[in-house]
Amino acid sequence: MGIRILHISDIHLGSGQNHGRTNPLTGLNTRVEDFSRALQTAVDQALNLPVDVVLFTGDAFPDATPAPWIQELFAQQFLRLVAAQIPVLLLVGNHDQHTQGEGGASLSIYRALQVPGVLVGESLTTYTLETRNGPIQIVTLPWITRSMLLTKPETQGLSMNEINELLLTRLREVLAGEILNLDEHIPAILAAHVMADKALFGAERLLSAGKNLTVPLSLLAQPCFRYVALGHVHRHQVLCEKPPVVYAGSIERVDFSEEEEQKGYVLIDITPTETRFEFCPLPTRLMRTIRVDVTQSADPQTELLTRIQNTEITEGIVRLIYRLKAEQLPKINEAQIRSALATAHSYTLQPELVNEQPRQRVTQVDLSQVLDPMTVLEQYVRENEHLHPLKTDLLAAAQALLAGVEPAWTEATPAIPTPETAQLPLSF
Repeated sequence: MGIRILHISDIHLGSGQNHGRTNPLTGLNTRVEDFSRALQTAVDQALNLPVDVVLFTGDAFPDATPAPWIQELFAQQFLRLVAAQIPVLLLVGNHDQHTQGEGGASLSIYRALQVPGVLVGESLTTYTLETRNGPIQIVTLPWITRSMLLTKPETQGLSMNEINELLLTRLREVLAGEILNLDEHIPAILAAHVMADKALFGAERLLSAGKNLTVPLSLLAQPCFRYVALGHVHRHQVLCEKPPVVYAGSIERVDFSEEEEQKGYVLIDITPTETRFEFCPLPTRLMRTIRVDVTQSADPQTELLTRIQNTEITEGIVRLIYRLKAEQLPKINEAQIRSALATAHSYTLQPELVNEQPRQRVTQVDLSQVLDPMTVLEQYVRENEHLHPLKTDLLAAAQALLAGVEPAWTEATPAIPTPETAQLPLSF
């Protein structure tokens, strides 16, 4: 028989609470419940099959200091695996690290408490796990920081590109050492939380803290590994078939950049002769963006309502982005729009006002005068009629600033209007 592994990643339990609301029955944010439900479904499958190993490849929470009740929801699910005597590997991702690896990790508590059957991948090392169907070797590569592989003297005076090249060189050396020590008679897999150079990225680029090191696929896809389990990228994707190099992806949608992505986990079967793997989708909450340009519409309200009615939004997270002109504002009934969106779980309205007036530029300034800011300012005021009443005050304030003193504003000094703000009603 082969060894069956459940590969899950990027749980981010506690994310997206701004898109949820408080469940009156539980007191929990509904988005936290969504993420927790997805994790529970995956653990249910691990117990029902059952699998031999559960491999989590990093980013348990949005940051390294989650609230205690968030930590409890996470622990409750993984302790179910401990009770069933299914070994668990928890790999440290970038969001699990405190201050980029210099202050521990949120998952370190499981190592400190010596939770039976739970290993925490905090460094580049190799574990041999005994499973119901035989042993397996797991090489762990957590999120790479400079302090993990280099010393500060080595990086002094180097550019970021030079530091990254030095990191990759050292990584190759250390990984090669781990590979040399592998037992060729025991199947081996690599578990890594990295940004691979062939991957398609999404929200994780914005969620990642600090500078990211991109790891070449060739460094990961070593022939000695039967499977390479990756975390960090939220979109499920297969980067290589031989050996399989697979991002499991996140278990729920973190933001609207992931609204078209399917979420889930990966089941892997490793037999003496082959490795088979399958992506298993998880039920997730709908995210939907409705974009409408009503700038050319004679009846923008009807067009907006029609688009909403023709879009599946029930119990989904919805954002309505619509472009309109200033003169169309009186034709928009926001209360009706909110009523049309009432079946959504949550929604946001994002009107974008189109400014049709071309941006004016200062012209006819002699090149010999460009170093004189007063000349440029005076020319700018002259070419913008709405600033003419403020010419004296503006020039006086500029003179004061150039002289290094505080401008003598008075309560009588009017606010400076602009062509854009002058068109907007205060209620918008």
